[in-house]
Amino acid sequence: MSEQTFIKGLYLVATPIGNLGDISARAVEVLKAADLIACEDTRVTSKLLSHLGISAKLTPYHEHNAEKVRPQLMERLKNGEMIAQVSDAGTPIVSDPGYRLVQDCIANGIYFTAIPGASAVLTALQLSGLPSHRWLFEGFLPPKTAAKEKELSELANIPATLIFYESPNRLTETLESMKKVLGDRPAAVARELTKKFEQTVRGTFSELSAYYEQNGQPKGEIVIVVAPPLEKQADAADVDALLKKALETMRVKDAAAVVAEQTGVSKKELYQRALELK
Repeated sequence: MSEQTFIKGLYLVATPIGNLGDISARAVEVLKAADLIACEDTRVTSKLLSHLGISAKLTPYHEHNAEKVRPQLMERLKNGEMIAQVSDAGTPIVSDPGYRLVQDCIANGIYFTAIPGASAVLTALQLSGLPSHRWLFEGFLPPKTAAKEKELSELANIPATLIFYESPNRLTETLESMKKVLGDRPAAVARELTKKFEQTVRGTFSELSAYYEQNGQPKGEIVIVVAPPLEKQADAADVDALLKKALETMRVKDAAAVVAEQTGVSKKELYQRALELK
């Protein structure tokens, strides 16, 4: 890619979540051109820049120093500098304080844009095999069980696939809390995404707990993807009432199909029941 001239302002640059080959050519050009790179951990970002052959000035910007550093970054942006913000891995603003910097840019009329790329959230969703048309990213749950289960209870009835980050040492406890609060739903545990030992384990919470009990605590960064709430099936009386109504105008086979669509009960089971009612 030929050298470009960039508009001065803030650039939110996605970096690899594992495989260094996933960084985009555009991201490399932005990192080369930036006057300053704001990053979570300068040691982590230095390794990436060294791999890319980039020499740049770095400054730490993370949840612990954000209130102090953000005004300094804004002052440099107001003075016409080009600043790139990166996370240790993946897309900035997802589970880091970058969004407040964006808010300040909006308030002050400062140019900003995003350089898209790798995302652990989207990669795990793709690999989970779970519904992807509606999903909610919740980030890390509280470490203490009571607080964790309270937060899970607030999410229990949301009709969407849920996505969480978790640490390996808390995975087993979190799966048990999820089973207790959310019910024994299908889920997937993805780890080491895009790396050599990438793995996605799929099953119900019970099956996942049994897997890790047998195979031990996993290593690496973890994403848990949880299926939407299981559909509640109508009770027997409701099913019979729906079948009787349908049988007034339909054949047994058709009535079973329609009521199956309404209730989630299997067509085979409804067909047999319809024959009995007939």
